[in-house]
Amino acid sequence: MPEGHTIHHCAKEHRRLLRGRVVAVSSPQGRFADCVLVDGQVLVGTDAWGKHLFHDYANGLSVHVHLGIYGEFHQREVPPPIPRDTVRMRLLSDADGEAGGTDGVCLDLIGPTQCHVVDAEEKRAITSRLGPDPLRRDADPERAWLALQRRRSTIGAALMDQAVFAGVGNVFRAEALFLHGIHPETPASAITREQFDALWSTLRGMLQRGLKERRIMTVDADELGLRRRDLTPQNGRYVYRQEACLRCSTPVRRWDLAGRWSYACETCQPVSD
Repeated sequence: MPEGHTIHHCAKEHRRLLRGRVVAVSSPQGRFADCVLVDGQVLVGTDAWGKHLFHDYANGLSVHVHLGIYGEFHQREVPPPIPRDTVRMRLLSDADGEAGGTDGVCLDLIGPTQCHVVDAEEKRAITSRLGPDPLRRDADPERAWLALQRRRSTIGAALMDQAVFAGVGNVFRAEALFLHGIHPETPASAITREQFDALWSTLRGMLQRGLKERRIMTVDADELGLRRRDLTPQNGRYVYRQEACLRCSTPVRRWDLAGRWSYACETCQPVSD
């Protein structure tokens, strides 16, 4: 599933391509019937909160997209090819702001979990259910800290709870906990304020770097004597999908935690008594 940095990249790129332009919004697949509510409107901005993307239009309505596991945006040449049967939403605009031109922008959305039109109140209802997003300037880590103290789950489960930390996914969870020597099965309420502040700072840094590089590489390249550009999924993550810990070579434990695979090096992340 795309993590928060991917959604922020989409918001940034779509804003660059389409802001201030009239957009033809269609649903070739037929499963996004309320696209007619924003078809032919000017896109005034985009917004990202955790794993949720919003396209905001001049009539006060927004398209809310959650990519889920399989969702993807694809940019097409203009004039675009005939859409595939899997295209949930097509966005089309020419360079002069008139929908349907020949030298403009075409974006196809395929396979999202959610794609529907919301008004301002519905958008607020969606974002109000989410925890702070470390990539947002208005993020308030105090909200995440207070939510964490109320959780009776493990820290591993809490980090994946979008009501606590919006935008954090499985890779960031595994790698951030590793870097701070915290076992995923540690009770969330047992995390100290010092540990929380360190986790927030690490997650924010990882997400920012992921947004900049458009990939998730969490290893300090200097530790391996490499250049950062030489990092790969095989040597760029300490425990996530690794057979052995990249730091100490202990076999990495993998197990189901709240419906998702969890990873830990139980030498570097000892289980608390």
